[in-house]
This record gives sequence, C-alpha cells and structure tokens, in this order.
Amino acid sequence: MEKAIAYLRVSTDDQALGPVAQSEAISRWCADNGYELAATFEDSGISGGATPDKRPGMMAAISALAESGATALVIAKRDRLSRDKFAGAMAERMVKKVGARVMAVDANNDDTPEGLLSRGMLDLFAEYERALIRARTKAALAVKKSRGELVGAVPYGYQLAADGVHLETNDAEQRIIEIVDAYATEGVSLREVCRRLHHRGILPRSGNQWYPMTIKRIINREAA
Repeated sequence: MEKAIAYLRVSTDDQALGPVAQSEAISRWCADNGYELAATFEDSGISGGATPDKRPGMMAAISALAESGATALVIAKRDRLSRDKFAGAMAERMVKKVGARVMAVDANNDDTPEGLLSRGMLDLFAEYERALIRARTKAALAVKKSRGELVGAVPYGYQLAADGVHLETNDAEQRIIEIVDAYATEGVSLREVCRRLHHRGILPRSGNQWYPMTIKRIINREAA
C-alpha cells in the first residue's frame, strides 16, 4: 500500500471548508484509493496566494514526503493547494521533485488530457474566487471609509468616537499636525522637524520619540 501525506489549509478569508471536513474527506479518499495516510500537516490563517516558502505546514509536508517515501500529497480541494497559478505550480514542482504527486479529492488526478483540463479549470476558478474576495473586501472597506467609519488603525489627528465605530477629530493632535505642516512648508527636513518637536516638549501619541517616517506619514496623509 502506497503512503500519502495530507495537507490542510484554512485561510482567513475562506472558512467554508474547515480542517475537520478537509481531514475527513482526505481520509475517505485514501481508503477508497488504497493509500495509507502517514501524516497530516496544516497551515491555518494563510492566504491561498502565499508561495510554498511562506507556508510552514506545506514545507513540513513536502519534507515528510521525502522522509517517509510517500508518493502522494493529498488535498481536499485544488484550491487548498493554492489560489494563485504561480504559487500552485511552484508547489507541484516541489512535490514532484521528491518523487510524489499532488492528488486532490475533488479533481481528476489522471495524467490524461481530460485530467489536465479538469485541474486547469479548477485552478482558474480558484484564482478567480481569490480576486473576487479581494474586490469585495476592497469595496466594503471603501464604503466604511466613506461613512467615516474606522478602517484599520486610528489615523493621527483623530480618535474613535463614543459609538466605537466612527472617527472624530482629536483637537490636540490636529494642532500638532498644523505645526508639522508649517515646518514642511518652510522646507524643514523630517529629522529637523523631529528635533524641533522634542525641543518644544511635544510628544507623539505613544512613546517619547518622534521618527522621520512618522512625520512623513503625517505630511503625506494631510496632502492626500
């Protein structure tokens, strides 16, 4: 009986197929196709667009393939391997290099024209779904921003309103922004702006030291 290594992936943007469901699907596939499941590896919270070197679980699974002599890296769905064509091809090459193949429960794994077409179509749909998720996320963030709702960290010069959702101006920080803008208009260097703020006893929001990159972000945000 040939050995197989299971690989599971659950990203932050797609929880539809959890690790338990993936593991059960792989176990059934191995039993039906005459494979002994030697080990299981998982990447949790990692995007489908990440390359293999950014996935500790995948790298460990590929090492296990070589060490155990397993001939298959089994995944529950093709998109668990990757949602990016380049990253997916890289992973398949690494698996092939250690003498194994990627086998997906939901795909035709035969090396026939039909099998190649089936896997290629699944990979294209996975990449499309990733692009769709990113577009929807970007649109949702744009709507929140247009409503004055918090998106990411609270920008300098503002504070979270009492409702915990919207932003309101922070008068003290707005006055500091005016000082920074005045220095920038004079052509004062970022490092010199930091020195002058310290000399005036003006401290940043957190910590006791201003940094040139912090000043640059404030100036760029105001100019945007």
